[in-house]
Amino acid sequence: MSIQQATLAGGCFWCIESAFNTVEGVDSALSGYAGGHTENPTYKQVCEGNTGHAEVVRVNFDDEKISYRDILEIFFALHNPTQLNRQGNDVGSQYRSAIFYHNDEQKQQAEAILAEISEQQIWPDPVVTEVVEINNYTQAEDYHQDYFSNNPQNHYCNMVVAPKLAKFKQKFASKLKN
Repeated sequence: MSIQQATLAGGCFWCIESAFNTVEGVDSALSGYAGGHTENPTYKQVCEGNTGHAEVVRVNFDDEKISYRDILEIFFALHNPTQLNRQGNDVGSQYRSAIFYHNDEQKQQAEAILAEISEQQIWPDPVVTEVVEINNYTQAEDYHQDYFSNNPQNHYCNMVVAPKLAKFKQKFASKLKN
């Protein structure tokens, strides 16, 4: 077993984290913050938009069971990479689309998949996903971990996360844990 890490920002981390935690080969997906200038920011600070951090999910995966490319393909299916500093009603640079690479190989793969997406014109608008070296990562507070499963009554979870997760599970059924 060879555990690798991918750190991805695609809007609210609750959606991304809940999906990745169902994927075969993913050891864990943890909500966090990355890319900013504030050391160890809190959720409140990140939401205020002054830390420079994005809400991210750190995906720990077994690269013998799932490839980094598969992780990226799932990531692009989970959010709209053409929205600058937003995802739906969530607005601010903390909701930007970004791939925080951990090594040169990840950087090259991320740039390659972005080039393919742009060439194929999958979306009518240009893709604005950043490819940035991982920096200043902080794991989010405990109450954000596995938030969707732990807060089924939450309005945002019911209105946004649940439909997104259902659509994801239908599209990626072959990649889900048993």
